Amino acid sequence: MRKARIIGTGSTIPKRVLSNKDLESIVDTSDEWITRRTGIKQRHISSNSSEESTTGLASRASIKALKMAGVCPEDLDMIVVGTVTPDLQFPSTACMLQEELNAKNAAAFDVSAGCSGFLYALGIVNNAIRCGSCRLALVVGVERLSSITNWQDRSTCVLLGDGAGAVVVGSTTKHAGILSTHLKSDGSLGKLLYSSEGKIRAPKILRNIDLKPFHLKMEGNRLFKKAVACLTSIAKEALQQNSLFSKDVELMIPHQANIRIIKAMADNLKIPADKVFINIHKYGNTSSASIPIAMDEANQQGLLVQGAHILLVSVGAGLTWGASVLKWSM
Repeated sequence: MRKARIIGTGSTIPKRVLSNKDLESIVDTSDEWITRRTGIKQRHISSNSSEESTTGLASRASIKALKMAGVCPEDLDMIVVGTVTPDLQFPSTACMLQEELNAKNAAAFDVSAGCSGFLYALGIVNNAIRCGSCRLALVVGVERLSSITNWQDRSTCVLLGDGAGAVVVGSTTKHAGILSTHLKSDGSLGKLLYSSEGKIRAPKILRNIDLKPFHLKMEGNRLFKKAVACLTSIAKEALQQNSLFSKDVELMIPHQANIRIIKAMADNLKIPADKVFINIHKYGNTSSASIPIAMDEANQQGLLVQGAHILLVSVGAGLTWGASVLKWSM
């Protein structure tokens, strides 16, 4: 049986930085409150230039991942992009990315699963490689949440940022790579985090921002409790599937939604803080891009070592949630 394994990582972020102090001039908030409640110090906000479009960000991250993997775009069999902020309703971001990369032999499509989009995309590619219908794939998580942010809502605008992360996935016959993926959803919880019609005016401090005709709404308190429960449950399921215990996890890379959610989940799983990768302070919540950005940073820092068990876990709009256990083999 073939297994899928990650052979290259890449990420990119927009140039513009929006700090907590900057947000104090937009809504009634403070750096101290944002940091204490979320763990976020700053986030990156894209402009309306083509380089920082959803496709542009995805392309930059993908080129880095392909270079690390030593893979030519035309060798790709599949491109799967997780996003809820595409440049166009259609064609898909994946097809637009295919054109950018000249990956002419790849089947390309998007996945809409909120912040779980990257793990859903990774699960699809994992299954395709295991069943033999794909040899090489590109999996991307990319978001421009600034384009769907209500900049008058201080409960949500402090959380969100833009960015892209990508991984190249190949195959192996060894007991390594992606050991399992686990995906769940519950549509009855959709009103905890959803999009609402109506274009929101951008603040003066954010010029040349690209706004969509809808914006994000969130029921924060209920979502917090449900997120912790869902993340804890699916992480335990993933570990049990592979006969692993919390002590066997060398590094957990969670979706970077809120520092309190991450810490609560880690406490429930009894995974120590030094084994949890956190970069939310730099980027905020970048939705489906958060795990691949964090994975690329961890890889660049030498934290993903050969044979290490890596736990990925995320929850997002839908509600959707997922987990994946990797035995690192780059």
